[in-house]
Amino acid sequence: MKHRGAPPRDKPSQLRIIGGTWRGRKLSFLARPGLRPTSDRVRETLFNWLAPAVTGANCLDLFAGSGALGVEALSRGAEHCDFIESDSLAAKSIQDNLHMLEDASPRGRVDIVDALTFIRSAQRPWDIVFVDPPFDGRIGTVILEDLAAHCCLHDDSWVYFETRSSTPEPVPDNLYAVHREKTAGDVLYRLLTPISAP
Repeated sequence: MKHRGAPPRDKPSQLRIIGGTWRGRKLSFLARPGLRPTSDRVRETLFNWLAPAVTGANCLDLFAGSGALGVEALSRGAEHCDFIESDSLAAKSIQDNLHMLEDASPRGRVDIVDALTFIRSAQRPWDIVFVDPPFDGRIGTVILEDLAAHCCLHDDSWVYFETRSSTPEPVPDNLYAVHREKTAGDVLYRLLTPISAP
């Protein structure tokens, strides 16, 4: 019997991996404040753009949330992905999903830490970086600046940057060139390459 006024149980949401070894497998994650998984449509386009670069890549998934971007990269042949998520429950869901996917945890590391704090202490480059911050935080441009300032990128790195299309955050044009750009509803997503210092 259902008791009136009983608190609702958290029901995990799901999304599916759309390509690679784990295509069709589902990831479960809890709804958390600001968590907004990148849609199937956007992920499909993004990984079509990244197809030549993903195999063997070392990836960084900032504001990882559900972990969809980093897990998709691992499914498509990335060598490793660091998942950075400040919410401990969201981070645990990512870790659980990595174990569920044929124990892929050795190729994925989950750190419960603020993205800026992580970047400012990293001092090493990644091949592909996913930057998908909460839209209302207006922190994306700062993250892009810090990635360049703290040696997190090399000349051939790719940076994915997702923001709201109605009020987009700017890309520092002295640091990055926009390689591809597209919108889906109120989402503007761009693939960037770092500009080498003269």
